[in-house]
Amino acid sequence: MLKQEVIKDWTGKIIGYIETDYKGNKIVRDFYRKVIGRYDKRHDVTRDFYGRSVAKGDQCSLLFNLIRR
Repeated sequence: MLKQEVIKDWTGKIIGYIETDYKGNKIVRDFYRKVIGRYDKRHDVTRDFYGRSVAKGDQCSLLFNLIRR
């Protein structure tokens, strides 16, 4: 079962979602539910859509900044 968190900007507009599985791994999706990145708890690394390492640790919210540019 996935836990889903809705991410909103400062105006209240939904910009994406973060889904967390029972192991602590996360899938980051944009407003249209397209996967923009993942967090792997076992390796403690956040990766973008292409599988490139973006940051050490859980930095899922950072991925929303990368797509908004």
